[in-house]
Amino acid sequence: MRNVFHERADISQLATKRGMPPFVMRELMDIQPLAVGIPSEYGGRGCKMDENIALLATASYESLALSLTFGINSALFLQPVAKYANEASKKKVFSDFINHQNMGGLMITEPDFGSDALNMQTSFTEKDQHYHIKGTKHWAGLTGWADYWLLTAREKTASGDLKRDIDFFICNVNQPGQRIEVEEVYENLGLYQIPYGRNKLDVRIPQMQRLIPKTTGVKMMLDLLHRSRMQFPGMAMGFIHRMLDEALNHAKKRQIGGKDLLSYDQAQHRISKLQAYYTIASAMCANSSKVAGIENDLSLIGFEANSVKSYVTDMMQEAAQSTTQLVGAQAYKLNHIAGRGITDSRPFQIFEGSNDILYAQISEALVKMMKKTKESNLFQALKNNALTQKSAELYRRHLDFNLDTSLPQRKLVKLGQIVSRIVSSQMVINLGENGFNKQLITNAVNTLEQEVSSLLAGFNYSQTALVVEGYEENSSWRKFL
Repeated sequence: MRNVFHERADISQLATKRGMPPFVMRELMDIQPLAVGIPSEYGGRGCKMDENIALLATASYESLALSLTFGINSALFLQPVAKYANEASKKKVFSDFINHQNMGGLMITEPDFGSDALNMQTSFTEKDQHYHIKGTKHWAGLTGWADYWLLTAREKTASGDLKRDIDFFICNVNQPGQRIEVEEVYENLGLYQIPYGRNKLDVRIPQMQRLIPKTTGVKMMLDLLHRSRMQFPGMAMGFIHRMLDEALNHAKKRQIGGKDLLSYDQAQHRISKLQAYYTIASAMCANSSKVAGIENDLSLIGFEANSVKSYVTDMMQEAAQSTTQLVGAQAYKLNHIAGRGITDSRPFQIFEGSNDILYAQISEALVKMMKKTKESNLFQALKNNALTQKSAELYRRHLDFNLDTSLPQRKLVKLGQIVSRIVSSQMVINLGENGFNKQLITNAVNTLEQEVSSLLAGFNYSQTALVVEGYEENSSWRKFL
């Protein structure tokens, strides 16, 4: 990366253009970074989760788009293939990745079915030892670039209805009958180096290229998506680290009123928060390295995976905003990593589950658990949860109240934000117990407690604002001068 991004070219200029120059991908892929997502028996490094996460972090320090490219290939293609494909498919796919620098991606989202993936309309029928898949997919990262795709579809019955379960198929676009037509390439707002678009599917996939679920296709999809969400801290880690370094370096050098910017209290506040994010992301990376390996079934860990993905992506966006604020006008340029980071990190709060939805799902899972155990006290419920039993003690004075489980959606979202911070607090505590920098741990814990306190104030606020119908009536300010 130092060679292609700083010696042969300038990443700040490359990142303002669509796509990636061929020499950049050639040089980077030549050292086989994607081998971290391939089992050792097929020539890879063994699918070690800590290596996958470390690769994402190393890449995202320089380029969030490059890190996401690696993440798409590894978490959304190679890891599912390693876990669910048959032997013949594995040999072919992994050989092409290692020997021919192939890339792969995943197609789930449809124009009319984004977060509502279970109702996707892409269908398949089986005939002559092939699966005929028809439909439209969009917002698949690496559109038009990837050699391989995991395609999701629902089986069409003889009557024309679609079955409830979802199946996954390996599509090799270089093979006859498996070419995917790109109908439109989108002008995405950020992440310029990754192509997105709308894809028309009308392909025939050999039977051997169907993934084999352990139980159901829906559970396979949850296992895949939860594992991917647990790897988001890798992409966040390097990005937040870079934002922290940029902010610190600028604050030390910038002179205002005869003293450096770092000596101002508000600058201290922003940078200390960036250091807290750095520590929290580190704790999440350590946690995911232990629990998110492909040997584990992650289909039932939505509570944890949603907490990790939603909060770490909120931290990414806040880190970019803070660094841009500290650097000032210079950062508000497309070729400055902080300003560019605002638009590059923003979609992370949307794809693979919009954060509003994930926060609500965290709360729904908690409420379901509380009803099952007949526990009404929020502190006791979190104290009894393995993911929050240590950290709940930190927030006893905030959480010691009976929770009304019939919450409106906006309260579910707010509660999910609170719980995600408490889950993260326990990961930080665990990291501290293993010897991580004590000052950074204390800083992170204090920052998390401040966030929880602030969020609880909003959660407990009783007034509800609703949409005003016909708001145009008597609402032009010039009439009232």
